[in-house]
Amino acid sequence: MPMTECTQPSFDFAAHFSRGVTARFDGGTMTSDAGGLLLRETAARMNLFPRLAACFLDGRDPGRVEHSVEEMVAQRVYGLALGYEDLNDHEQLRHDPLLRVMAGEVEQALAGKSTLNRMELGHGLVDRYKKITFWKPAVEELLVDLFLEAHATAPAEIVLDVDTTDLPLHGDQEDKFFHGYYDHYCYLPLYVFCGEHILCSRLRPANIDAAAGSRKELQRIIQQIRTRWPQVRIIVRGDSGFCRDELMTWFEQNQVDYVLGLARNPRLRAIIEKEMAAAREQARQSGKAERVFQEFEYETVSGTWSRARRIVAKAEYLDDKENPRFVVTSLPAPSWAAQELYERLYCARGDMENRIKEQLSLFAHRVSASTMRANQLRLFLSSLAYALLCGLRRLGLRATDLAEAQVATIRTRLLKIGARVRVSVRKVWISMASSYPWQRLFEQVWRQLRT
Repeated sequence: MPMTECTQPSFDFAAHFSRGVTARFDGGTMTSDAGGLLLRETAARMNLFPRLAACFLDGRDPGRVEHSVEEMVAQRVYGLALGYEDLNDHEQLRHDPLLRVMAGEVEQALAGKSTLNRMELGHGLVDRYKKITFWKPAVEELLVDLFLEAHATAPAEIVLDVDTTDLPLHGDQEDKFFHGYYDHYCYLPLYVFCGEHILCSRLRPANIDAAAGSRKELQRIIQQIRTRWPQVRIIVRGDSGFCRDELMTWFEQNQVDYVLGLARNPRLRAIIEKEMAAAREQARQSGKAERVFQEFEYETVSGTWSRARRIVAKAEYLDDKENPRFVVTSLPAPSWAAQELYERLYCARGDMENRIKEQLSLFAHRVSASTMRANQLRLFLSSLAYALLCGLRRLGLRATDLAEAQVATIRTRLLKIGARVRVSVRKVWISMASSYPWQRLFEQVWRQLRT
């Protein structure tokens, strides 16, 4: 019989001048994500995972449960925040010593991919294997609560940005449709942000109008906000896809202001002929882009609008061509002059594009489950990973170089730290790499989280 190989194999590489280079797998129990301890501290400050677990109904036999819902959702959200996008990753991650500490386990491995998959596929019906399900309204309410709790005092005014994006589909997912604008099969989720905070991530099929369901979502969010902050002034901001009379009428009836893009048409272009001619002449003289602003009352000829509304127009001439733009608003001229409203208020909605990109950095596009419900849960988990990282930015990274960094940068610089993990009877020791270049930043974040 062959003898058992007991010696640790070595891997020899090209010499470094006169020194040999040899590698071995003998470093002990290690992790590459020691910075995740800061996420764990942030989640504790937010009381995130007990509240998220309360959004689920667990129908399993308590006497046979090895992994609680709280442990599993923490495992999934931490995994997304640390850069692990797929359930298959957890077949190895479940043994990571630090992730086990973060999710609440030390003595045994975390849930495997099959257990996590059964949680995500739960549909609330009687099923032998899928006995966990979640309540959409409860998760949606939690997202708004996290936003409200991020403020020590009620602000005088907030701006809610509403937008949509495409999540490409490559399989036979439920309710998949081909979208002509994006030129592929996709879902069309609705997002609502306030600054960096996410308030809504509603998954929708792609065969609908961009504004479909937005009134219902905004009504829910605004009512929840005003329950806590009854005096806050609210402005809703969106592109021309949300310029719908149903929305604007509801805003006007409920003391909500709005500034929305308005698709151009020949009638609107004719109204600003004088301003466009002036911009063209100024551009000819200066040799650079010029813009002239105008405002007027406007009502659709077809009667699709229930009333006339204020329009702010930008007559711009650049690169030897016209670039007219229009927005419709409820904000009065004395408070917001035309140019200031367009350049300072409306154009600021471009920052929401960065917030949506951050969702993709947290794998919101991984909607590969067969059902809409399971993919909605995946979208929620990505949103909560984003909310967790926003909490880290707000509580730990304030007044640092990463105070406004995107989540991918935070992950690379602050969370990906190599460390050795040792577990004793009374303590878990995390020995982080001495060569980590941002040790002072780590200490500053730790101090601010602990204060």
